[in-house]
Amino acid sequence: MSHKSPIRKDKTCLNCNHVVAERFCPNCGQENTDTRKTFYHLFVHFFEDLTHYENAFWKTIRNLLFKPASLTREYLSGKRLSYLAPVRLYIFISFVTFLTINLIANPEELEKEEATVNVTDQKAQRIIKEKSAQIPKETEWLNRIEKQDSSARTIIDSLKFLVDKREEEKINREAFLNFGYNSIREMDSIRAKDPNKIGGFEYWINKKSIEAKYRVPHEQLGQKFMESFIHNFPKALFIYMPLFALILWLFHDKKKWYYFDHGIFTLHYFSFLLLLNLIALLAEYCIDLMGDNVIFTLIQIILRTATLLWMFYYFFPAHHRFYGESRGISLVKSLGILIINVILLSFLLLALIIYSFVNLH
Repeated sequence: MSHKSPIRKDKTCLNCNHVVAERFCPNCGQENTDTRKTFYHLFVHFFEDLTHYENAFWKTIRNLLFKPASLTREYLSGKRLSYLAPVRLYIFISFVTFLTINLIANPEELEKEEATVNVTDQKAQRIIKEKSAQIPKETEWLNRIEKQDSSARTIIDSLKFLVDKREEEKINREAFLNFGYNSIREMDSIRAKDPNKIGGFEYWINKKSIEAKYRVPHEQLGQKFMESFIHNFPKALFIYMPLFALILWLFHDKKKWYYFDHGIFTLHYFSFLLLLNLIALLAEYCIDLMGDNVIFTLIQIILRTATLLWMFYYFFPAHHRFYGESRGISLVKSLGILIINVILLSFLLLALIIYSFVNLH
């Protein structure tokens, strides 16, 4: 049961100085009660707020997952205190989702392991280099010690291994997101002969790519790239949502639907996509903890398939129920909207991949 604080005798609102006739200020809505409260009142107030938030939160999540478009219709009809605000909902789910991805990926442990491997490899190279420096002519030395004991053969094998490893690293470095050129000097030489051979943007993207490759150790390229991509993906998604809402606006009656309405639908739809991926990610992580097993692998495959199918299917009933059009028209519009967004998302992902790679550090 709620325990209300006594009303202040002073009828002037502490927040906006407006005259308060009853308990709440008609101008700003603040309750005209004493700001100095006992610990008991603070505890009761906290419990009431927490209970209200939990009820609104779980009600919002339930409708978001299993009742396509119902949350958007309820919100736009005026029932807003019973649910979380769309922007707050999206920010909260986005934060939890990408935080979970980073925690599960655990990049710190990967960096420690790679650092250990690097230190060991450097020590081995230094020892072999010291051994090699003691011989005036490497070819004669190799021919001589090759006929000796097994320890000499071990050194020869190590030298060959290092040479092969350096060549492999060079090939991998040049192949990783290669845009056509292996060095800035090569591009400068080509442009010197024919200034029109390499355009300005092509030169810039290749230059940034090559600089990134030599700025980051080869063995960390993949990891650093994924970290950069995951870090930039929420920003790209947030930037893309207004464009998604614009496409919805273009497909529907401008007099009946405002851009604001499409924006709310977009926020709820993208919140659903992130939330579903979060649930699937946590489920797969829990399955991984159970061990490597054929049955668990099969469960993961089924889970991923179900997630993708529900993500794809969800938009059709959500679109139909929210805009209230016939099933045939809604289906045609939904397919058109999805096709356009797939094309635009492909360009967005390509731009994000390039941006994430050229900004590696």
